Amino acid sequence: MGLIEPHLPLGAFGPIPDLRSYFNAVMWRFRTGCPWRDVPESYGSWSTIYDRFRMWARDGVFQVLMDAMIAEAAARDDVDLSLVSVDSTVARAHHHAAGMVVDPELLEDLEKAVGEEKGLRQRDKATP
Repeated sequence: MGLIEPHLPLGAFGPIPDLRSYFNAVMWRFRTGCPWRDVPESYGSWSTIYDRFRMWARDGVFQVLMDAMIAEAAARDDVDLSLVSVDSTVARAHHHAAGMVVDPELLEDLEKAVGEEKGLRQRDKATP
């Protein structure tokens, strides 16, 4: 925590007593992907943790922290961009996409196009 703590904000009247616990709780929540209400009580009240997260996100604390960690890694000559990746295993549709109504004629045309595409693919596989 020695690298992280100096970049976390101070309260209006000095250090926040459970700063480390709040940060660990936020990291635990994102590591597990659980709802905020399921953060273990040992970290404190889930609503306080969520409020702290929202405040830090709004104030750009996580961006400052990320920039500081990248700068520190660069200073140590320990940057390996081959480790950077984006996980796209979950794709969510907008809630308006649920129960979409399509014009029957358009649906018929789309189904016909899909059938033709499948036929072309099957023909290409059969041709040596």
